[in-house]
Amino acid sequence: MSSFRVFLTFVKPYWKLVLVTVVIGMVKFGIPLTMPVLMKYVVDDLLLGQLPTAVKTERLVYVMLGAFALFIIVRAPVEYYRQYFAQLTTSRILYDMRNKLYAHIQKLSLRYYQNHKTGEIISRMINDAEATKSIVETGMMNVWLDLFTLTIAMGFMFYMDADLTLVAIAVLPFYAWSVKRMYKRLKAFAKSRSQALAEMQGFVFERVNGMPVIKSFTLERTEMENFDRRNRNFLQRALALTRWNALTNAIINTLTDLSPLLVLLYGGYQVIQGHLTLGAFMAFFAYLDRLFTPLRRIVNSSTELTQASASLERVVELMHEPYDIVDAPNAKTIESDVQGKIAFERVHFRYDTSARWVLDDLSLRILPGQTVAFVGMSGGGKSSLISLIPRFYDIQEGAILLDDRDIRSLTLHSLRSQIGMVLQDNILFSGSVRDNILFGKPRAAEEEVVRAAQAANAHDFILGLPNGYDTEIGERGVKLSGGQKQRIAIARVFLKNPRILILDEATSALDLESEHLIQESLEKLAKDRTTLIVAHRLSTITHADQIVMIENGRIVEQGTHEALMRRDGAYARLFNVQNLSDGHVRQPT
Repeated sequence: MSSFRVFLTFVKPYWKLVLVTVVIGMVKFGIPLTMPVLMKYVVDDLLLGQLPTAVKTERLVYVMLGAFALFIIVRAPVEYYRQYFAQLTTSRILYDMRNKLYAHIQKLSLRYYQNHKTGEIISRMINDAEATKSIVETGMMNVWLDLFTLTIAMGFMFYMDADLTLVAIAVLPFYAWSVKRMYKRLKAFAKSRSQALAEMQGFVFERVNGMPVIKSFTLERTEMENFDRRNRNFLQRALALTRWNALTNAIINTLTDLSPLLVLLYGGYQVIQGHLTLGAFMAFFAYLDRLFTPLRRIVNSSTELTQASASLERVVELMHEPYDIVDAPNAKTIESDVQGKIAFERVHFRYDTSARWVLDDLSLRILPGQTVAFVGMSGGGKSSLISLIPRFYDIQEGAILLDDRDIRSLTLHSLRSQIGMVLQDNILFSGSVRDNILFGKPRAAEEEVVRAAQAANAHDFILGLPNGYDTEIGERGVKLSGGQKQRIAIARVFLKNPRILILDEATSALDLESEHLIQESLEKLAKDRTTLIVAHRLSTITHADQIVMIENGRIVEQGTHEALMRRDGAYARLFNVQNLSDGHVRQPT
């Protein structure tokens, strides 16, 4: 489907508003077209006519009263409603488009976000979407109104003097040739400029988020140079567009100025020869302005529409980005009585078809209510394994079962509603503490929020904040400590009350005091739930029902802490290495 046809799907619900706006616009643009006729009548019939002076005066008064009524009393509300309905229609279409884009980007997989810069996505969704408004306001309204004005003006001109009209429009073929030649390249320049702007925005977005790193490494000068390169690239592309735009306008304006000169030459000769009255010549010249003003606007609109169509292509490219993870056609909704039994059956998974297997023929069974810990060296596949359960990614071979049902046969929403996740770097959003806890259950009562915070050992520190639960925490929770952010993240999982809990190194980056409080919260959270833990610090998972050691995408050891220590294999060696600093090396029994 072409970009314009996609755009029409957003316009279709408002076609009546578009039509009303165009009709009102025809009245608005039609009123000034009466001015040259009025001028001809006043000059030829009143000023130069043979009527008595009293009659001329009386008729002049009546004519001017009618003109004042038309141009002031009628035109003002017409102008108001044309502007209002035009903006109303455009704003509603953009509202629908932004909603559609936001709904779309929420359905895109994590793989897409790993391969695309956040700033570029935002640029397409905000800047490019906003630029498409010209397609409605200019392309679907103003251009047609200008064509209407141009047609009526040309009709009056042909009625008044056909030969003089042919002289006036002799430059139109050159207009058409110029537009065809110039605007193809103009569109390419406009799209290139939009891409450069998106790249610069993506760079700024990343650097603003990483400002502490820039400052700690004193990279301000280096980053200024990096930004300058992108800014200069944008400047060069913007200037290329400006140069081509300026050349286009220069050619068009030259052609526009040529026509009045030709009309002055031929029309003046006709008046001198007595073939054309002075009033008719003045009216014709006034219609010439009514002809070329809308024509110039149409040409300028072409420039605007060319840039808008380039932005529309970028919006539609984002809108047509395919979904990696979707519901199966016959996907079932999970009922509320989820047991939490999980099975991996000969699972093969990799992020890219050309990459090695991240998980290679992995099989594992987890019973309802069990706590299972995954350990091993970084890059072994632990975090990848747990990201498959909520279907952040889909496996290439094998199956993952929840209560003996393939998770791909379940709806994504119902599957993920049964899973709560606490990560090492939990994302909090700007807003209040309460707002962030409510992510677990948006319509929860205040009592539920407080109980969740208490269960997460967060209630006391929240009350100590300046405004308690209404305290604004800043973007990504920058006003809170690591331990405080983690406890709020745990509180929202308590509020969600999922059947399956996933903890991905939830305490590895915290101090001992915070770790103790959070470990206590996590133990309460894990009670009576199926819990999967990815742990770096092995001392925190010795209580697990199963410990699974993964290396290079395969399970190399599996069992309880005591059983694995007796085996004196890879797990025991890793555990002893971590405990050397405390002088408590555990010997196999």
